[in-house]
Amino acid sequence: MPPSRPARRSHRVSPNGPLTDDGLVQLLTPTGARVHDTTYDPLVAHVTPEDLRGMYRDMVLVRRFDSEATALQRQGELGLWAQSLGQEAAQVGSGRALRPQDYVFPSYREHGVAHVRGLDLTDILRQFRGIDHGGWDTEAHNFHLYTLVIGSHTLHATGYAMGVQRDGAVGTGDPERDTAVVTYFGDGATAQGDVNEALVFAAVNNAPLVLFCQNNQWAISEPTTHQARVPIADRGKGFGVPSVRVDGNDVLASYAVTLQALERARSGGGPTLVEAFTYRMGAHTTSDDPTRYRSAAEEEYWRQRDPIDRLRLHLTAIDELPQEFLDEVDAEAAALGEHVRRTVHGFTAPPTSSMFEHVYSTPHAVVDAERAWFEGYEASFVTGAAEGSAR
Repeated sequence: MPPSRPARRSHRVSPNGPLTDDGLVQLLTPTGARVHDTTYDPLVAHVTPEDLRGMYRDMVLVRRFDSEATALQRQGELGLWAQSLGQEAAQVGSGRALRPQDYVFPSYREHGVAHVRGLDLTDILRQFRGIDHGGWDTEAHNFHLYTLVIGSHTLHATGYAMGVQRDGAVGTGDPERDTAVVTYFGDGATAQGDVNEALVFAAVNNAPLVLFCQNNQWAISEPTTHQARVPIADRGKGFGVPSVRVDGNDVLASYAVTLQALERARSGGGPTLVEAFTYRMGAHTTSDDPTRYRSAAEEEYWRQRDPIDRLRLHLTAIDELPQEFLDEVDAEAAALGEHVRRTVHGFTAPPTSSMFEHVYSTPHAVVDAERAWFEGYEASFVTGAAEGSAR
């Protein structure tokens, strides 16, 4: 008898609990209408139509990269892929609020933040190809390596933020010096001890940290209702951390809320927990089948709230989306797709000895001994082959 499928949840948001949309900061409705908010309007007063077009461009390019990576995994070019489909606004909006000196600790789905920070997105694919432990220089863009151990990086981010604070790079009033740290994680990670410990340390040390939770409503096949009984942001209250919920499909609101949280951190005001209420439109990873646990009606409900469509509707409504710009973005997306395919097809396996590099920041006797043993082990195969041919 075949195993039964788990019951699939209704697509509707709940009137209360972790899936409510009550109290979300929203500056653009799903139809693109501008919503005015006395708290956040001043934070976006400087945002021009050109800036909005830049956000639109970023989201379109990140989605094209995401779709190319998904296709490459299906073709056997990548071992695994974690899609960001549907979460572009939360990532691009928050990423654009960062200053160059700010530092980012991502999980493994923050492709939009990586793009905004200036990474060549193909570097991310080296890890998913299995040829590199990371793929990029973390110091070049102040963007840490992806972390697949759920929630563990939030403690790393908290420690880094405490270090920034102790280095005197907080609350100086110098916009070129004051630094904030942001860490991204999902709703499922909030059930991990590491995230709660990070909140404790960040709170009691008044660390310059923004804890950015992308509540995409699914921790693989487990809904947010299995992670919490209240909105994720409410957890901040128990730690004494100011918290805010934002419509994660609204790029402008995501920008404004993160900008406010980062300014608080840089000025010495301490940590903030941001819950971006969004939706994972794709699978958890390419090894997942979301049709087994969620309904087509739910997916359609959120497809109608697509973050890219929302900004396009707004720009169209204010007559700030010329066809020439759309054509340029389409051409750039096509070029990015070609770049991604060409780069991945050109990947080659690194020497096996590279596994011993960058394990520690300084030479380590145990690693050196293991490298020497492995080099001898590999050489034995060459010697054995040579002796066999001599016979």
